[in-house]
Amino acid sequence: MDTEDEVVMKEYLNMMADILVLVVTLALSLFFWVVSLSVSSYSGTLQPVSPWRWLFSILVPLVLTARALKRRSLDWSGALAALLVGFVMTMASYSFFAALLAFFITSSRLTRWGGAQKKKIDAEYKEGGQRNWVQVFCNGGVPTELALLYMIEVGPGETPVNFGGQYSASWLSLALLGALACSTGDTWASEVGPVLSQSKPRLITTWKEVPAGTNGGVTPVGLVASFLGGLVVGVAYFASQLLLLGDPQWPLVVYGGVAGLLGSMLDSFLGAHLQYSGFDSSIGKVVSYQSATTQRISGKPVLDNNAVNLFSSLLVALVLPGLAWGAWPR
Repeated sequence: MDTEDEVVMKEYLNMMADILVLVVTLALSLFFWVVSLSVSSYSGTLQPVSPWRWLFSILVPLVLTARALKRRSLDWSGALAALLVGFVMTMASYSFFAALLAFFITSSRLTRWGGAQKKKIDAEYKEGGQRNWVQVFCNGGVPTELALLYMIEVGPGETPVNFGGQYSASWLSLALLGALACSTGDTWASEVGPVLSQSKPRLITTWKEVPAGTNGGVTPVGLVASFLGGLVVGVAYFASQLLLLGDPQWPLVVYGGVAGLLGSMLDSFLGAHLQYSGFDSSIGKVVSYQSATTQRISGKPVLDNNAVNLFSSLLVALVLPGLAWGAWPR
C-alpha cells in the first residue's frame, strides 16, 4: 500500500503532466496559426485558421484519445490513429467532429454493454472492445479523406448543405456524414442485436436461419438499431449546424438514419458473400477460419471484417450523396 508521501508525489506528477500537455498544446496551436498566417500571406488565396480552432482541434482529440486509452477502448496504435482522425476532422469542421464524437461515444459504450452474452457468441471477443489502428482507419479512414478534400475545397469551417450554392462542399459533407452513419449503424447492429434479439439471425442473401455471430446474419432488432445509430449521428450533425450556423436542416437527421440502415445492410450483404463463416464444433461458436472441426455456413475467405467495414463506408459515401441531391429540399 502506498504511503501518504507517495500518493502526494503521484498526484503532483499527474498534475505536472497535465500542465505540460496543455503548454505543449498551446505552443503547437500558436505555431500552426503562425504557419497558416504566413502561408495565407504568401499565397493570397488561403484563409488563415484561428488559433482557437487549432487549439480545439489538438486538445480535444488528445483528451478524448487519452481517456479511451485509459478505459482500454483503444490500444496504443489505435490511439495514435484516432488522434490523427480526430485532428483532421475537427480542423475541417466542428460538425464533422460532432458526428465523429457521436459515433465514438455510443460505439464504445455499446461495445462494453452485454459482454457476458457476447462472449458466448463471439470467438474473438475482447473485453472492452480494444481497437487497434487497422480498425480505427477502416472505420475512420474514409471520413478522414473526405475531411481533407473538404478543406482543400472550401477550407476549414462550417457550411450548410446547399447543392445550389456549394455543390462540392455539400456533396463532401453528406458523403462524410453517410460514412460515419454507416459505421455507427453497423456497430449498433452488431452490439445490440446479439444481446436483445429473441430470434435467430437470418442470412441476408437467403433469409435462412443461421447461428448467432454469422457474417451476413440480420435480425429485426439489429436493423432497427442500425437505423437508430445512424439517426444519432445525424442528430449530432444537425445540432452542430443549428448551434453554429442557425440553420435547422432537418433532412440531415433522416439522412443519417437511412445511411445507418443501408450501410448495415450493405455490410451484411458483403459479409455474407466475402467473409467466411463456419461453425467450429470444438468450441461451439461461429468462426472465420477453416479447420477440420469447422462446418461452413456461408461466404468465402476473401475479406475480413475490417475490410468489409471499409468497403461499406466507401460505397455509402460514394452513392448516397447523389441520391440525396435529387431529394434534398431546395
